[in-house]
Amino acid sequence: MNVSRRHVLAAGTALLAAPNGVRAQPLRRWRCVTSWPKNLIGPGVSIRRLARRIEEMSKGELVIDVFAAGDIVPAFGVFDAVSTETVEAGHTAALFWQGKMPAAPIFTTVPFGLSPSAHAGWLESEGQMLWDALYAPHGVKPFLAGNTGPSTAGWFRKPIETINDLAGLRIRVTGLGGEVYRHAGATPMVIPPGETYQSLERGLIDAAELLAPANDLQLGLHRVAPHLAYPGFNKPNGAAEFLVSARIWQDLPVHLQALVKAACQAEHDHGLADAASANALALRQVVAAGAMPFRIPYPVLQHLQKIAAAVLVNVGTQDDISSKIHASYARALEAGRPWDAMTR
Repeated sequence: MNVSRRHVLAAGTALLAAPNGVRAQPLRRWRCVTSWPKNLIGPGVSIRRLARRIEEMSKGELVIDVFAAGDIVPAFGVFDAVSTETVEAGHTAALFWQGKMPAAPIFTTVPFGLSPSAHAGWLESEGQMLWDALYAPHGVKPFLAGNTGPSTAGWFRKPIETINDLAGLRIRVTGLGGEVYRHAGATPMVIPPGETYQSLERGLIDAAELLAPANDLQLGLHRVAPHLAYPGFNKPNGAAEFLVSARIWQDLPVHLQALVKAACQAEHDHGLADAASANALALRQVVAAGAMPFRIPYPVLQHLQKIAAAVLVNVGTQDDISSKIHASYARALEAGRPWDAMTR
């Protein structure tokens, strides 16, 4: 058998690169598309940290190349890109897939719903099983991977004083919070995060709900709509998702599956810790820059909470899987109320 000198050298190099002459494991390289501008504080930073953690934990056995929104696919094309195996993975938020799956936003946040820790607890009990079932027909495996924590209710050109102030208001908002604003008389508009500032500046929208001060400060939303509404009834949680092609996930060795799961969980915890400190600092910075926080009046919140309850019930009527997800989430929400009341 003829063996070329090049092949001998290549084999020798592989052996020398591995400890004790043991051949290194084959390199797996995934492309991960995201819904975020590059290095957006919060989710944009979170996915790069997750990719780095996976590479380090696997000692290079699994390498993930991260692409910002628009590099390969647009911000709202992430799910389809993973589903069709255009790429191996994605980092995004489940609330963007409401048009495909009515119950998907529940896996990001629900207006007046579970806190980040309670949401994670629900996933641990039965939520993850339902999440898997929801995405399975699309060939996608989801993981909780990062969290921006509770959000504010949005940036407005003028304060909201009565429910009538929402009538006709064009607001950038996603997920079930958008449905609440719609039923309150506003006009919700789905705009990629990276295009939010330009839309405000050009007058295409009157208000914008994105995340929290740390993320919004980076985009400069306070410069156009200086009134910051709180509490963030629309997004009490900010769960991000790491998506993997189901077929590719099934082919992944068990030890790498365990590693990815652990890395995603670690990033969720890390993201929450970052959000707490970063938002505290950013709030002071946006106020110093001219932002004017205002508390939504209690009667307005009461009205919005009634709308939110009806919106969530409606989600559960859409199809069988939505009904199961709604029922499970509602049980978790009700079970947690006594403890929430004692700790707030």
